[in-house]
Amino acid sequence: MNRKLIFVLIIGLCYMGLSAQQAVTIYNPTTDAKAEVSAAIAMAAKDGKHVFLQIGGNWCPWCVKFHKMVIEDAQLDSLVHANYVVVKVNYSKENYNSELLATLGFPQRFGFPVFVILDEKGNVLHTQDSGYLEQDKTYNREKVERLFLMWSATTMKEAEAKYRK
Repeated sequence: MNRKLIFVLIIGLCYMGLSAQQAVTIYNPTTDAKAEVSAAIAMAAKDGKHVFLQIGGNWCPWCVKFHKMVIEDAQLDSLVHANYVVVKVNYSKENYNSELLATLGFPQRFGFPVFVILDEKGNVLHTQDSGYLEQDKTYNREKVERLFLMWSATTMKEAEAKYRK
């Protein structure tokens, strides 16, 4: 083989390897999201947490950015798992989870990803349009941290105790 052909093959294999590494599977379209959310609510009630629903699809670059930001930042990852039972709800042509999203007030109207926080009884406490958390071509870390902190079960209980006097 001549050198040019070998070079092209090597470049092609490197590109395919990089592309495969960048493909992230966050959402599973075959999962029964209603059952997962029900299980998460039961676990949240048992553990004194809230439920954090991250709704989006593997097709969504902003969904991937959010996911990577949280899992790659040890403090954010710890914060979210200490305070929430996390469920990633798929929204794609394979499965729109329409029935579940209807019970949540159609959060997909805000675009993707969209976040819904449920209390330990399954009541919607907050729906977050993720656009308000963006900064430049990523997310603003402080705004994401504030979202996790302000809607945690602990913060909500402290607020209730303080303001119900």
